[in-house]
Amino acid sequence: MRDLLIIEHFSVGPLACTCTIIADPISGQAIIVDGGAEPERIATRLSALGVRASHLVHTHAHIDHIGALPELRERVGGAGLLHPDDLPLYATLAQQAHWLGLTTAVHPAKIDGDLRHGDRLCVGTAVLEVLHTPGHTPGSVSIALEVEGRALLLTGDTLFRGSVGRWDLGGTSLADIVHSIREHLLVYPDATPVIPGHGPATTIGQERTENPYITTKHV
Repeated sequence: MRDLLIIEHFSVGPLACTCTIIADPISGQAIIVDGGAEPERIATRLSALGVRASHLVHTHAHIDHIGALPELRERVGGAGLLHPDDLPLYATLAQQAHWLGLTTAVHPAKIDGDLRHGDRLCVGTAVLEVLHTPGHTPGSVSIALEVEGRALLLTGDTLFRGSVGRWDLGGTSLADIVHSIREHLLVYPDATPVIPGHGPATTIGQERTENPYITTKHV
């Protein structure tokens, strides 16, 4: 049954945000994590897989991770979800577009529901558990994707290979982000794969031993 579940990661938009599709061809349902740009491309892929989205999950409210929500939801369906602590940041979407030099108007859309720590979403044999990992932004979350007892972590802009996300953009601190990583991500086994919101994949073990932000005392 496991090989029937489809999990794909690819970069979207000018900032190369990692978008993840978890699709179950049997039920015809999919969950999209961080479909922040290129909604037509994402919709085309879902159509090729023969599925529709049940949920559009966003790890935080920076434009590269959530800017395409209105068009993506119209194209593929699904409820747009965001942690409520990032709603004030989401309200600044137009300003974020201006800061990036985008000429196309971008405005916040209706959020359909909250993502809160411990929430669980299911598609096929996969269970997605929400981990509130503030630091990059107040409402940043990571997603623990569990398939048949094995986990894969989608860490948004909380944890990168050899680094962590910026903490100077949303009223947080380095101590916040390191605490989130230690409290909610390092509890997973060393072999657990990590798919960050940008850049190459890594593992919990590699970051536990080599990431200078984790190995150096910041809190």
